[in-house]
Amino acid sequence: MPNRLATQSSPYLLQHQNNPVDWFPWGTEALERARKEDKPIFLSIGYSACHWCHVMEHESFENPEIAQLLNDSFVSIKVDREERPDLDHIYMAAVQAITGRGGWPMSVFLTPQGEPFLGGTYWPPTRRQGMPGFDEVLRFVVDLWHNRRPDAMENAGQLVDHLRQLSQPSRPLGELSVTTLTSAAASLERVFDFTYGGFGGAPKFPHPMDLQLLMRYYRRDPRSGLLDMVRKTLQQMARGGIYDHLGGGFHRYSVDERWLVPHFEKMLYDNALLARTYIDAFRLLGDEEFAATARETLDYLLREMQDKAGGFYSTQDADSEGVEGKFFVWTPDEIRDVLGDEVANEFCWAYDVTEAGNFEEQNILNLGKSLVQHAKLRGLDEAKFVADMAAARAKLLEVRNRRVHPGLDDKVLANWNGLAIDTLAVAAGALDEPRFLEAATHAAEFIWREMYEGRRSRETSEIQRETSESLLESEVSRLQLRHSWRQGIARGEAFLDDYASLIRAFVTLYEAGFDERWIDRAIELADMMLKHFADADQGGFFFTADDHEQLIARQKQLTDDAVPSGNGLAAEALLRLGRLTGRQDFLDAAAGTLRATSALMRDVSQAAGQMLLALDFDLRPSYELVLIGDASQSPTADVLKTIRQSFMPPHVVACRVESHPPEASISLNPLFEGRSGSDSDVTLYLCESFVCQEPVKGAACNEALLKLAAHS
Repeated sequence: MPNRLATQSSPYLLQHQNNPVDWFPWGTEALERARKEDKPIFLSIGYSACHWCHVMEHESFENPEIAQLLNDSFVSIKVDREERPDLDHIYMAAVQAITGRGGWPMSVFLTPQGEPFLGGTYWPPTRRQGMPGFDEVLRFVVDLWHNRRPDAMENAGQLVDHLRQLSQPSRPLGELSVTTLTSAAASLERVFDFTYGGFGGAPKFPHPMDLQLLMRYYRRDPRSGLLDMVRKTLQQMARGGIYDHLGGGFHRYSVDERWLVPHFEKMLYDNALLARTYIDAFRLLGDEEFAATARETLDYLLREMQDKAGGFYSTQDADSEGVEGKFFVWTPDEIRDVLGDEVANEFCWAYDVTEAGNFEEQNILNLGKSLVQHAKLRGLDEAKFVADMAAARAKLLEVRNRRVHPGLDDKVLANWNGLAIDTLAVAAGALDEPRFLEAATHAAEFIWREMYEGRRSRETSEIQRETSESLLESEVSRLQLRHSWRQGIARGEAFLDDYASLIRAFVTLYEAGFDERWIDRAIELADMMLKHFADADQGGFFFTADDHEQLIARQKQLTDDAVPSGNGLAAEALLRLGRLTGRQDFLDAAAGTLRATSALMRDVSQAAGQMLLALDFDLRPSYELVLIGDASQSPTADVLKTIRQSFMPPHVVACRVESHPPEASISLNPLFEGRSGSDSDVTLYLCESFVCQEPVKGAACNEALLKLAAHS
């Protein structure tokens, strides 16, 4: 019979609904049951695309004997880390303190008050290869709880003290200087893999924020070596097995140092962040291979990961038919059956497909060289060979789509969608693909409509348009963003990452199309973030709101994880929004966040890529590019094309047909104050901190922008 997880919306929890384990979702019922029955809690945290989560489920949670042990002596709680990152952060920190490492599935034993006293990750069902069996672990915990409880409670007390100290790091405030960026770039150079690209060894992760930082730092220190690191890493990844050469998009990471064998899951956030990195590299280096990789990656998101309602799904699984990677690998015979001998021979030669195989006697498609380089080596017509390989990939993709697809986690997460919206909005202009802006707008409207509850009344909205004040205090307290949505239902209180990611995305969306509603919406979310998440004493932002469920610690996530840190995103978003609107409270909050993390950026720069990007933005001149003209028509559209397709220094851009049109956002009025243009031409004001140079018109606009891009 299904257990309690059958009522949940998370695909990961639903995967466990038929386990014989008497699972609870996290909540009052489970915690009260543990207190009433005086039982320890077994907390299992994972996510739907986690291969070893599936393994532990099959080996242990479907095992009747282990299920009986759990049901008799524990209250068992299953958590989707993507739905409850707050719980994941807290208890992962505990597991790392206990074992020195972390990972998923995460397995933690708690007191009925939620305090951890023992934990680990994956355990096999019985002892093997030097690992204790899960059955042994459970019996040990039962003995500890009943016969040596003071030891368990002492462990719990020490761990809770440790977690609370982590939530308020006592790092001294430091100066914000370019020296921090210089040190970070040097640190990345020290760990760079000059053979295969990337940072460190196996397993190898993409590090998109670090690559973006190197490109930004190159503007300060134009050494070719910095760009060589970026170019080599992006080429190796796009040609390696970590990239899906048929369907587009990147897998999670490579298990080897060569980017050949991936962990086959595909995450929305990876693909959003990497597509943005390839776009920036294309704008800086002009390499069409990078543009193609970004375009194919975003096409994959639109084709396979976007719900009809607009939001983007979270994850595609690594497994299909119970086998990791089965959906993606090929044999030579399978390729010959689709392409015929002649084309198959060329395809297999180019994409490293052999009888012996490069992965468990099968083949992961990858390119040792670019297709143009392959054609030159063979003495083939380059254009024809590239076209032939594109046609071959399309045929193979059509056949692959008939296979059993990997599982799909179709929940929509606000913060990950913010990353996708931001990248799509940038891609629309950088790649000259308006459809990407349409997709970004569709997703953003979905988030606003379906995941933002307690909407303001029409009257309040009209009042705000007529005054220069922020949201009324009573209105701010009623609004609430949701973290997750699935099949028509929005759930869960939003976290800092949700607000920060969406604020940044809405600013980018405004700059991509100049619909001023997005600025008003970004301000609305920013006001809420400042009210409910800000740390007034030490600067920065807590991960959870002040009215969130009370857990054993209220954490402040300052470093990047698989996704950019919420504090780093908040700093960047507030800097941009403050420079567009003149809101000093936004600029002050961003500066406070940077100061609060100054020592962290200096000491552990490789975990602070997003914060360093915000620091780079803050330390540069505050460029505001203000245009008066019709953004949809030449010559204004031509000037905007130059801005969007150039690797410009950090800036904000605003555009209106006239300086104060009807129904405009009053929040942007200060930026346009005193700016006028002509009916037939475009006028550009290049400003720093709202102080503008003499305006330029027509062709002179592009000249001024190109000069700015070249000399900043």
